[in-house]
Amino acid sequence: MTIDIKQIRKFVAVAEARNFTRAAEVLHMTQPSLSKQISQLEDQLSTLLFQRESRPIRLTEAGRRFYEDSLAVLDRIEQMEITARRLGLSSKRIFNVGFVASALYGGLPTVMRRLMEQRPDLDVRWLEMTSVEQQDALRRGLIDVGFGRIITGDASVKRVILREERLFLAISPEHRLSKKRTAVRLHELDGCALVVYPSKPRPSFADQVLSLLREHGARPQEVHEVKELQTALALVTAGSGVCLIPATARHLRPALVYRPTQDADAVSPIVMNYRAKDEDPVIEVIKAVTRKLFSEAPAWLEPAYNKIPQF
Repeated sequence: MTIDIKQIRKFVAVAEARNFTRAAEVLHMTQPSLSKQISQLEDQLSTLLFQRESRPIRLTEAGRRFYEDSLAVLDRIEQMEITARRLGLSSKRIFNVGFVASALYGGLPTVMRRLMEQRPDLDVRWLEMTSVEQQDALRRGLIDVGFGRIITGDASVKRVILREERLFLAISPEHRLSKKRTAVRLHELDGCALVVYPSKPRPSFADQVLSLLREHGARPQEVHEVKELQTALALVTAGSGVCLIPATARHLRPALVYRPTQDADAVSPIVMNYRAKDEDPVIEVIKAVTRKLFSEAPAWLEPAYNKIPQF
């Protein structure tokens, strides 16, 4: 017998009220009827969800996991309902774009604006998420295209490298490397305190940086992991360490010192991801718009710090 949404909602009500009587009042039903239905749900699952002998009642270990999964299901249903209503009220197609924050510093907003000019039938929605989260969101149909920083081996996702961006070292003015006037070699970071981002989910840009340093024989004295770029630069300002960042992000904190890296492999790609089986013509429009933008040589697309592959 399949579990239905009504059962999940009733279970969540009991789990949050921690009392069958209060939950029944919220659900506008009788307590005996609610207790019976929860017991039937436990029979279906062949496990107890509540410790009824305690006051207030408590979730079992299986109940806690079922509660977490139930919230995720209900949240997904709510999003589905919202999307359906929006589509019903609008003649435009919703086009969801996943992105990492650093992609915004390198022309992505311009690409999306030009896309909307060419395709006025699209309602573009922005969803900030890590590169790994984008892979899952594409598989689940939550986004239509993603712009990230790392390349994964997921066969269900196609990838196009739009450009490869030189990494810069962000340093506080008091740091010993700030006195260096030339490009920095990665092995010079041996023994430095390092700040990386994002801390999770992994793998991420943080893992790309740590892998690069290992390959060049640089072992950080300590590593501080933070959620986002802005936090990382704040810690650099505070003197907690140095941080490797994409070239276009080096204007975020003018008080810091920035030095380009010299090693040929010290680059970070901007990767466009989309479903492998997706023949959506919008993807080709995005590629064409991006190529056109790059051909105009905007100021942020510095030739010394960007390599543009054919795509």
